[in-house]
Amino acid sequence: MTCHCEEHNHEAIQLDGSPHRLPPVRDDILAHAKPRQDAKPALVPQPQLMGSWRVVLLNDPVNRMSYVVMVLRRVFGFAEDEARRHMMEVHESGRSIVWSGTREQAEAHMFALQQWHLTAVIQPDEA
Repeated sequence: MTCHCEEHNHEAIQLDGSPHRLPPVRDDILAHAKPRQDAKPALVPQPQLMGSWRVVLLNDPVNRMSYVVMVLRRVFGFAEDEARRHMMEVHESGRSIVWSGTREQAEAHMFALQQWHLTAVIQPDEA
């Protein structure tokens, strides 16, 4: 097939070599066409964005304790003793709530911890 644009003024050629002719445009069809009415989307419950969310650091068998302390100090600005307390809580109980606040900030902190290859999740804070 060749170009259909007005600039080149070419005619379409079918595979068998015969010219391809487009059917004429019917104005009566276009005049009666109605715009398509999109169905209104069903209301889907949105996740709660407001309220308090917590960042939970989970235990993993890969990272050294000193590395976890260093990451907590860099990401959250914890003092050495506070970072060690969270690290020991993760080590002993498998999890520690390291931060609480808005969902957007919680997601940012979770992402930062994951960038340091720590396992973290966010959860709504029921308290």
